[in-house]
Amino acid sequence: MWRHGDVFIARVESVPVDAIRKHHLTLAEGEVTGHSHRIAEAGAAELLERDGMLYLRVLADRATLIHQEHRAIELPRGEYRVWQQREYTPQAIRTVMD
Repeated sequence: MWRHGDVFIARVESVPVDAIRKHHLTLAEGEVTGHSHRIAEAGAAELLERDGMLYLRVLADRATLIHQEHRAIELPRGEYRVWQQREYTPQAIRTVMD
């Protein structure tokens, strides 16, 4: 499992076959800062979504996950689930925003 700021990434056995391919490589966008967690190399990976869950398929030997405020992480070829950290308050459970 990897953590990149408020984004978590974990290997999965496979991406659901009916997941829909997204046309970008941004795993999460910061609503406060405008920064984003994204794959640096075009064509190295593909991002997919099914039922609100995000998946990453690294097609190249490695793909680099970058963000303006965090050290880059290299992910090896494989399939992953991606999600954002959430935080609890007595009023609500909400997704953490950069």
